[in-house]
Amino acid sequence: MFVLVNLKAYPCDPVAVATAADEVSESTGVRIAIAPQAAHLSAVAGTGVETWAQHISPVDHGSHTGSTLAEAATDAGAVGTLLNHSENRLRLAGLDAGLTAADRTDLETIACANNPDQVAAAAALGPDAVAVEPPELIGTGTPVSKADPDIVRDAVDAAAAVDAAVDVLCGAGISSGEDLASAKELGADGVLLASGVAKADDPRAALENLVEPVV
Repeated sequence: MFVLVNLKAYPCDPVAVATAADEVSESTGVRIAIAPQAAHLSAVAGTGVETWAQHISPVDHGSHTGSTLAEAATDAGAVGTLLNHSENRLRLAGLDAGLTAADRTDLETIACANNPDQVAAAAALGPDAVAVEPPELIGTGTPVSKADPDIVRDAVDAAAAVDAAVDVLCGAGISSGEDLASAKELGADGVLLASGVAKADDPRAALENLVEPVV
């Protein structure tokens, strides 16, 4: 199972969280990655943890003030990027352009989607993975695997029907080992979470609890 922790813009110490994630990953063998703010990519990558961008812009070199260029994210140490998170939506053409931008520097990609229909549409564009995240559950502490497990099952089926090589992650409300185990049972290849670790008083303990069922 792959665990990707999105730090969003939460007031946490990204290096401390990244250090904890690297240590837990090393001790358990579970793949754990951290997605910090763009300005913190280099510092987080310096801890040795697998580092992802929260977003890259669907642009090439040129007059794009305020954009996050794929090459800049890669230079800072990112090995992958989220695209189309519910807090940073792209139109389908924009998602396609974002995937093209990521391909320029071999960034691994996860395309986020709200529901199984969107998962199918995103999977058709060829990302490495898709993440199904009902936006109404994000940050609630109620995992989609409990609130509506059929969304996860249907997302797995939808992606497989389009491209069996595209992995499926489960997001929204993930915070505990029970949530990770449930996601795995429903067919997900990993989880995408944020506040369960970024807002935790002890990020290392939160991560250890999260991955315990799959160690």
